[in-house]
Amino acid sequence: MLLESLRTAIDALPDGLHRLRAADGAPLVVKRERAAPRGFFAMEAHGLALLRETETLRVPAVHACRDDAIVMQDLGSGRADHAAYARAGRALARLHANAGTAFGLDRDGWCGASPQPNTPTASGHAFFAEHRLLFQGRRALDAGRLDRRDMQALERLCGRLADRVPVQRAVLVHGDLWAGNLHACADGELALIDAAAVHYGWAEADLAMLTLFGEPPSEFFASYEEAAGIDATWRARAALYNLYHLLNHLNLFGSSYVEAVRAVLERYA
Repeated sequence: MLLESLRTAIDALPDGLHRLRAADGAPLVVKRERAAPRGFFAMEAHGLALLRETETLRVPAVHACRDDAIVMQDLGSGRADHAAYARAGRALARLHANAGTAFGLDRDGWCGASPQPNTPTASGHAFFAEHRLLFQGRRALDAGRLDRRDMQALERLCGRLADRVPVQRAVLVHGDLWAGNLHACADGELALIDAAAVHYGWAEADLAMLTLFGEPPSEFFASYEEAAGIDATWRARAALYNLYHLLNHLNLFGSSYVEAVRAVLERYA
C-alpha cells in the first residue's frame, strides 16, 4: 500500500537520495536509480533484514522496494559522540557473533554498483580468493585496468592467503563497511545503511574497511576488541582485506586506484 500511495511521487524523482513523507507524516528516505541492476534493491532490503534480525546496531526499516527504488525509514542525520561510537563498537562485535555454516550467502549481492558473487564455500580462504579477489581481478584484467603481470601477482597472493590470514569462522558481515555506511542518526546513535553486500565472511574484513577511507574514533575499535575478546593484530592484515575494495574501486572508478592495488600486491605477493 505504501509503495502504491507514493508511486507518482517516486516516478517523478530523479536518481539519487530523497526525503519524503508518508500520508501519516512519517519521514521516509527514497533511493532512486532508474538503471539499477535487476534485484539490486531487493538484495539491499534482504541485507538490511538480516542485519536487523541480529538486534545489534540500528538499521532502517524497509517499507517497500521495486527494481528502481527502495523506500526506507528516515533515521535523520546527526553527530555521534565518543560514547555512541563505543556503543556501536560493542554492537558490531555482537553482530559478528552471528555465525553461519558457510562463507557467502544464499544469493549474490552487490558491492557498490559491482556484482558480488556469494557462492556458499566451506573455506574462508577459498571464498575470499575466488569470489572476492580473483573475481575483481579478472574484471580489471578484461577491462585493461590490470596487466597480466598484475594478475599473476594476484594469483600468487591468493595461493598464499592461508599463510597470511588466520582461520576464522564465517560470521554475518556488512560487507561494504566504510565509514560512510556507519551512519550517525538524528539522535547521535549509529546505524548500518547500504546493505547490498551483506554476507557471511571474515569479521576482520569488516573492521579493515572501516580504516580504508578514514576511520571511526579509537573508542569504537577499543570497545569492539574488548567485546569480541580480540587484540589489534587484525590491523596488520587490513591492507590485504582492503585489496578487494581497491580492486572494486579500480573497476568502478578507473586507473586512479591502480597504484594502490599494485602497492598491496608488491607487499603481499
